[in-house]
Amino acid sequence: MAVKINYSKNGNEYFRVTATIGRDANGKLIRKEFYGKSKKEAEDKRDEYLNGIKNGLNIDYTNISLGELMHLWLFEIVRISNKIKPSTFQRYEGIYRNYILNSEIYGLRLCDLKAIQIQRYYNKLYENGKSSSVIKNLNKLLKTFFNYAMAEGYLLKNPCRTGNIVIPKDCEFEKNQDKIEVFSNEEINLLKINLENNRLKALILLALGTGLREGELLGLKWSDIDFTNKELKVERSVKQVNIINSDGSREYKTIVQTPKSKNSIRTVPIPSNLIPILKEQELQQKQDRLKAGPLYINNEFVFTTETGNLIDARNLLRSYKRLLKKAGIPYKKFHALRHTYATKLFEANVPLKTVQTLLGHSDISITANIYTHVMPKEKIEAAEKLNNLFA
Repeated sequence: MAVKINYSKNGNEYFRVTATIGRDANGKLIRKEFYGKSKKEAEDKRDEYLNGIKNGLNIDYTNISLGELMHLWLFEIVRISNKIKPSTFQRYEGIYRNYILNSEIYGLRLCDLKAIQIQRYYNKLYENGKSSSVIKNLNKLLKTFFNYAMAEGYLLKNPCRTGNIVIPKDCEFEKNQDKIEVFSNEEINLLKINLENNRLKALILLALGTGLREGELLGLKWSDIDFTNKELKVERSVKQVNIINSDGSREYKTIVQTPKSKNSIRTVPIPSNLIPILKEQELQQKQDRLKAGPLYINNEFVFTTETGNLIDARNLLRSYKRLLKKAGIPYKKFHALRHTYATKLFEANVPLKTVQTLLGHSDISITANIYTHVMPKEKIEAAEKLNNLFA
């Protein structure tokens, strides 16, 4: 039996139906055409479209892809939001550029999008060597974007909502433990010896004695340090970021911003033996000011260059690497100073909640998961305390 058709295009035959979907700004009727290999197929497409509009979908929802709308969302909404830090937007843009742009999901039409398509993409990324952490961050950004797409009527449901997507699991726990680098007591002594007459002396030792992050150290001002009560306040962070403009061009800048999270704004005690070292830093800065004269920039930051400028993180890393090499210490990331601080607190039987507060972690589980490597010893000691029950 022949299939009835009523439209031909480029040598192909279709069945076409139309529907009125509203009026334009001038009051003229807007009509949309739907095509299928049969009348039923064309009518099904029409009905699906009209039902979508009835349920709140955008009239143009069938014409835009995931990648197109995500680019518009990132650069025309997220980028200019006063709630998004430049460093955060840089991270979002990197995820989009590496895992959405030119990917197999970029061109997927939002109206046809299903959770299984996202799941398959995640599975493929994992099979190609991407970690669960990378995929989790991608999913988090996509979930936020899809919430926007729903609000604008391009989607009825979020394909990345909880329960729809499973993040492929790897041995993340073991991997994290391998990444935790800590300076031994011998290495700490070597650091102290080689820091004599080094401009990084106060910065490195303060990192070891307070657990501040690199950006938090660089963001310290003298007004944040209370020498009388031997404590400091963490209220800002200095970071080097690529400021990404609307045309995609980049500009490398050093910026001062709020800390990582609300919990990162905190007061941290300073070990008594570090007070004289901070006083030395204060004196060194006064000498720098005299030497540089009118060229000196007085910005009240504790750690600066010889002319008072903020320290560039790249230059800090270079100096730090030279210090480790000179001291004969195998290279460890700067963050290892923070890990060492936390580990020493646990070894001194400081409660987990206190360590979380001092480190500025937003959740106690973060602290526990990162420093599980020091927990077994604590558990053994705790069990030994019960020996009197069996005496």
